Amino acid sequence: MKTLICSSLFILVLVWTAVLPASAQVNVTQKNNHVSRDGLYIDAAFTPGNAVNLVRDMNFNGTISGNVHAQPLYIEGGPNGPMVIVVTASNSVYALHANTGLPIWSRTDIGPAVTSGLPCGNINPVGIIGTPVVDLGSRSLFFDALISGSPIKHFIYSLNVDTGATRAGWPVDVNAAVPPFHSLVQEDRGALAVVNGIVYVSYSGYAGDCGDYHGWVVGVHIDNPSIVGGWETAAEGGGIWGHSGVASDGTNMFVITGNTFTTQNDPWSGGEAIVRLQAGPVFSGQPTDFWAPANWQSLDGSDTDLGGCSAILINVPGATPSQLVLALGKDGNAYLVNRNNLGGIAGPVSSAGVDGTMRGQSSATYTTTQGTYFVFRADGGSQIKAYKITATNPPNIVSAWTASQSGQGSPWVTTTDGTHNAIVWVVGAQGDQRLHGYDGDTGAVVFAGGFANELMSGTRKWNSGMVARGSIYVANDNKVYKFNVPTGTPTPTPTVTPTATATPTATATATATAIATATPTTTAKPTATSTPTATATATPTATSKPTATPTPTVRPTVTPTATPTATSTPPATPTPTVTPTATPSATPPPSPTPTPTATATPTPTTSPSPSATPTSTPRARHRHRPRPRPRPTRPPRLQIESAMMRDR
Repeated sequence: MKTLICSSLFILVLVWTAVLPASAQVNVTQKNNHVSRDGLYIDAAFTPGNAVNLVRDMNFNGTISGNVHAQPLYIEGGPNGPMVIVVTASNSVYALHANTGLPIWSRTDIGPAVTSGLPCGNINPVGIIGTPVVDLGSRSLFFDALISGSPIKHFIYSLNVDTGATRAGWPVDVNAAVPPFHSLVQEDRGALAVVNGIVYVSYSGYAGDCGDYHGWVVGVHIDNPSIVGGWETAAEGGGIWGHSGVASDGTNMFVITGNTFTTQNDPWSGGEAIVRLQAGPVFSGQPTDFWAPANWQSLDGSDTDLGGCSAILINVPGATPSQLVLALGKDGNAYLVNRNNLGGIAGPVSSAGVDGTMRGQSSATYTTTQGTYFVFRADGGSQIKAYKITATNPPNIVSAWTASQSGQGSPWVTTTDGTHNAIVWVVGAQGDQRLHGYDGDTGAVVFAGGFANELMSGTRKWNSGMVARGSIYVANDNKVYKFNVPTGTPTPTPTVTPTATATPTATATATATAIATATPTTTAKPTATSTPTATATATPTATSKPTATPTPTVRPTVTPTATPTATSTPPATPTPTVTPTATPSATPPPSPTPTPTATATPTPTTSPSPSATPTSTPRARHRHRPRPRPRPTRPPRLQIESAMMRDR
């Protein structure tokens, strides 16, 4: 089913109140730069005049090995200089020097990626697919890796971001940590998020809707990985397919689900919805914490996912309500909902038909002096569209501009100060394979793709680039590309952490109970920290970990091609060695590595070790397989998943 993975980036528009000194760090720690998934980068170097003359850095090496489905990250503050972090579907992890593109460290021993044995799917190999996340306070990199073996398993890893060594107590065997979870039918396409000391991973099924998969969100406490919580959709299906995965307002997590397998008169059971989760994750089940359109069952029946894209949080100053969450569905509609009270099964705050064939790219949002916009890839890959959200009661969705652009990459946005000189960037992924830039207010072409040197290869749909210190980095198959503007390193501007929104008191459900894994914690873990922001960061301040209790060159002539309108509308070896050389090869297994040195030799623990043949996780009991569609109401989700796949 899901050739559609649209990470619909719902954006929290932030207030920028200070300029940090030039020595301040710049970090891109997560997908789309912020946990609101807005895709907004503030960099004073990206004026329209500079952007016109963007040029590829031919001295940047950027060599990696493997297919890339995940956005690269940018991390400063380490002993070896600024790093670009890249992961591949072959279960390899690279830290490249951000100036030279040469390796600082690499990990190619995570475990073999899956190349066969899955019941369906359209990605091969399958290893690390979702974009990782970095917690700056503990200097930890988190990612999910699917590892081949008997059985195939998902493992959530934590590495020292400066050395590549595996953190003590990691990885977490998801099958063992959350017993109903069945890795064989679950895929992590979405980006990871760290919110208040817990790393969250979302899961869908595989393209083809095979097997007894569910929409899942798994949460692991970063300072004690034996504490694991999970929420799943009550009905079969309901995958969380979006490229941006989990979004957050700083307290609550937001995901959007796809179709569940229901029959007429079945109650709503988690699909076709925006779902707000409390820490853990926990879902209250209350109407304040989910929204589904009245025709959710019709969408179920036609496989027309509301969750074609991930959630984006958007603030619209002057609108009522002003704190919104955006869903872009496969039905071609955009839906705005009050994120403080989602409303249950009801009408949205506002909706509009924006595209007849919504596909799986991410979206982005930004605010200029002319208003607040969201932008996405439309029309099956031939257009970039921007819509404006009006500052009215209620807010409305109005067409702003459309640009013709072949490809399937996801957009992101730069501004020079948070409001001015907005430029929408996108790669013609699997199209012309060039980088393009458009004026954020009008859609006029700013950067037309460059010359011969700017042509890339190995681009992948859904993916996006990122911005740091006057450069754009794009990670493609086997190669990372760097583009520079003709200016010195700009003074960074701070990224403000989104203010948490008060959440109504919720009652925890049985599916959200935190479950201890079989992996004991043998050493002290880093102190959990607040979710770091990514454009520019001051020294992170440690905070206490929350509980699982729910809480509230000269360029070609620029030729505009936009059409402005005004109509509504990843087997470990026993003794790992991390060697920070030009061609390092580290081999730490999933065992404690507490000392962040160039060569780390951790002592194995009793935690399950991913290998070519991981130990099977015992199942408590089997349950009957559901019939092909139409499907009856599923039995209670306290039962354990069967290893047998349902034929479809």
